[in-house]
Amino acid sequence: MNLYQTQHAFYCGIDLHAKQMYGCVVDQAGKKHLHRNYKTRQSDKFFADLEPFGNDLVIGCESTFNWYWLSDTCRQKQIPFVLGHALYLKAIHGGKVKNDKVDSEKLALLLRGGNFATAYAYPKELRATRDLLRRRSHFVRQRAKTLAHIQIVNHQHNFDPFAKQIAYKSNRIGIADRFEHPSVKASIELDLKLLTHYDDAIRELELFLEQNAKLDDPNNFFRLQTIPGVGRVLAMTMLYEIHDIKRFPTVGKFLSYCRLVKGSHTSAGRSYGSPGKKIGNAYLKWAFSEAIPLLKRCCPEVKTFADRIEKKQSAARANSYLAVKLGRAVYYMLKRSEVFELDRLFR
Repeated sequence: MNLYQTQHAFYCGIDLHAKQMYGCVVDQAGKKHLHRNYKTRQSDKFFADLEPFGNDLVIGCESTFNWYWLSDTCRQKQIPFVLGHALYLKAIHGGKVKNDKVDSEKLALLLRGGNFATAYAYPKELRATRDLLRRRSHFVRQRAKTLAHIQIVNHQHNFDPFAKQIAYKSNRIGIADRFEHPSVKASIELDLKLLTHYDDAIRELELFLEQNAKLDDPNNFFRLQTIPGVGRVLAMTMLYEIHDIKRFPTVGKFLSYCRLVKGSHTSAGRSYGSPGKKIGNAYLKWAFSEAIPLLKRCCPEVKTFADRIEKKQSAARANSYLAVKLGRAVYYMLKRSEVFELDRLFR
């Protein structure tokens, strides 16, 4: 957990919603100077009310779906902006009374006391491309669901399995003809049309993303592809989700952000489990998890190492252990601007 502990003359907490925002400004002594509701469409009025507080003001809000415009406006007006980690800001959820007015004051006081848990405010320049890359995963999942529906219908009629993988367009010819009922045939034909559209859309999207990656950070983009088994999509996912490796002071912070290490709750010498498994970046967790089977397929040394762990524990434990090692390797690759070396993976 990272806490914002920079001292300012005034602290502004904002409870941000789609149509309205409740702002609260307090000074170092905790005295309230502003506490009122604003419409988000009329943000000019809000920033005009902040002008009397001068330049020594910081604004903080919880990480909601619509924080982009607030961060960009603060950056334009040269006002320090802090994004709060939604899972760590427990103080705004634990009271008996909870509303926008109370939440905004609590956020301001957390900022003032140095207890404001921060999240990463992704910069505007690359944020749209990162979001588009995340959108790609949605289309890939929808395509997989469509393929699964065709398989389900085929099993419902107890037909023979398809001779070839229908994930490839050339293997889908004549699939609808095996079904006699007109409604079933129409349903399969609709699925086939959707698959064609998904294939074209995903292909065009990946080409567009690759062109952007080569412009935004070509060195790290090609550097990540030196990892055996890591192709364009995994490299782009790591590139845009990590963004700047310098924001992680230690490799442990990076592994925690990638969801590659577990948490722990202990008290009085007793352990209460390993919660917090979903705190971190889900896309990096997916990328490293996908990279491990590909790495084992491309490198016999890694496969031998994994088999030795599987004999003692399990395949899942071996993959998790390798994912941590790969995470360490990626951290130092980007930190030192070096390509992947297999020998360093086992150090």
